[in-house]
Amino acid sequence: MTTEFVPYLAFDGECESAFKFYEKALRGEIVAMLRLADAPPDVPRTPETANRIMHARLKVGDRVLMGGDAPSGLASKPQGFCVSMQVDEPVEAERVFAELSAGGRVMMPIGPTFWAQRFGMFTDKFGVPWMVNCEKQPG
Repeated sequence: MTTEFVPYLAFDGECESAFKFYEKALRGEIVAMLRLADAPPDVPRTPETANRIMHARLKVGDRVLMGGDAPSGLASKPQGFCVSMQVDEPVEAERVFAELSAGGRVMMPIGPTFWAQRFGMFTDKFGVPWMVNCEKQPG
């Protein structure tokens, strides 16, 4: 059995902006951006909600990040989780950290730790918590 865990982020009308931001910072590609307006006619929507994102999919290398706008009135602030990124090179870890944390709140600046060449924690400008980790090389 093959299992893959894929983070699915919920936003309150900011999914499109967030995923365009992530696409640039992560040097990925948005491969899906479906609006409520794109759904079959039996899916409830109003003129105010038609442009909300039902589903977004961002491909970064062979990994995926997905998300959408929560139904109106049902969005909540993320808590009890973070998106954890494993990055191979310290320079790339620093770049990703700088770009994704811009406009957000840094809880732990990126730097060396006893387990990592680089590690840092922040909440991005969309309220999503992240960790960036670049592990030490064995030996």
